Amino acid sequence: MDTGTHFVYGLGLGGLAMVDPVISSHVYGPIAILIGTVVGSNAPDLDGLLRFKSNADYIKNHRGLSHSFPAILGWTALITTVISLSFRDIPWWHIGFWVLLAVVVHVTADLFNSYGTQAFRPVSRQWVAWNIIHIFDPFIFFSHLLAILLWVSGIATPQVIFPVLYILLAVYYSWRTLVHRRLAKKIPMQDKEGSNGDRYSLLPTISLYRWNLVRISQDCTYSIGEWDNGKLRWVDVLKCDEHPAIEASKKSADVQAFLSVTPFPCGHVKTQTWGYEVQWVDIRYRYRKQYPFVAVVLTDLNYAPLQSYVGWLSDERLEKRLKMNTY
Repeated sequence: MDTGTHFVYGLGLGGLAMVDPVISSHVYGPIAILIGTVVGSNAPDLDGLLRFKSNADYIKNHRGLSHSFPAILGWTALITTVISLSFRDIPWWHIGFWVLLAVVVHVTADLFNSYGTQAFRPVSRQWVAWNIIHIFDPFIFFSHLLAILLWVSGIATPQVIFPVLYILLAVYYSWRTLVHRRLAKKIPMQDKEGSNGDRYSLLPTISLYRWNLVRISQDCTYSIGEWDNGKLRWVDVLKCDEHPAIEASKKSADVQAFLSVTPFPCGHVKTQTWGYEVQWVDIRYRYRKQYPFVAVVLTDLNYAPLQSYVGWLSDERLEKRLKMNTY
């Protein structure tokens, strides 16, 4: 999920912790737990600091080890220790439970969107993405805001507000999961342009009733479509290039980082007077007829790399970034 959603999750879980009489009865209990749940709800995303090293390092490692089984325990132990040393009168195991819950909720919520995580490391390094909830979900975010406002205003007690909130969210997640499974079975049967052997992936959007769709044909052609209020519409078709420059680009650290996180990579080659421009796009992310999550490598005519980039850019900004000085 996005940072804002993780933050309100932290506040909400801090409110839910008020059902724990040890926490709610202690003079500093609510403060200690709020610190713990907010920090715990955001700690796994501290891998964002890797941006200062390079985009490639950030993309390759974001939601990787920091979201794994060992990291969940590590974040919990670290945060619990610091808070317990600051609030010695509160039993550490009560603090630890709510911090652990906050970290687990963070990782679990990230599993529900399209980017996914490597949550099952070290057992498996596979990226797991359930493609059910958009990275920003208005219902999740604004239901938290409403609950927090009710709490702060004193209209209702947190012991009432937050159990109701999380029961509703459990129902919401279950409903979205069932809708996803139903459509995953229904859409291939209704697609008149598809053929046997095609593979379909359903991807969430910010709308409750619109889903993005990727169809992979047996000839490795990508068809990108939308399922909007019961209607299927195909909006784009991409055929990935086969070219020596494509293979050569895979030696780039930027491309390796890109390929390590996307299940839908598609490479294209543009021949230039000075060599080749290889652009990889992630089919999952289509915005205003563009694919902004890219890895680009510029090579000379012998496929030796000249420069590269990986990250999120529009076509116009990417062209400016990679513009070469010609002589």
